[in-house]
Amino acid sequence: MVEGRGPSDSPDSGLGSEAGAPVGNVYEWFQRGMRLLAEGSPAAAAALLERAADAEPESRSIREALARAQFNSRRYAEAVDSFRWIVDANPTEDYAYFGLGLALWRTGDMEAAQEPLAIAVAMRPDQRHYVSALKSVRATLRARRT
Repeated sequence: MVEGRGPSDSPDSGLGSEAGAPVGNVYEWFQRGMRLLAEGSPAAAAALLERAADAEPESRSIREALARAQFNSRRYAEAVDSFRWIVDANPTEDYAYFGLGLALWRTGDMEAAQEPLAIAVAMRPDQRHYVSALKSVRATLRARRT
């Protein structure tokens, strides 16, 4: 059944005061972005989380969510920048080192990927996926050298 447009279906619904801006506050944008990411819509999540990061540039939680959304939408170079921002802001974030290493790996920069992955493993040797990623990068580098 096709329904007509109601007030909530209008082309302008969901827009904030700035043309194209999402409705709500930064926290709501973050929550919606996280929901979109969890539901398998990383590109849509990244678009919303970019707005949130612009509004709250110092928020590490927004930056991490944005980096994950960028990575999952195959925007690896942007994910590198976002994960690097987190690492620079807080060098104790093991997940950010892991994400940085994976994003560098996906850009094809195996040499650069090795260091952040090694740091992530040193910080959290109990995380098997950290160890596995580091072993894979090192094996690839060894194979390329022979």
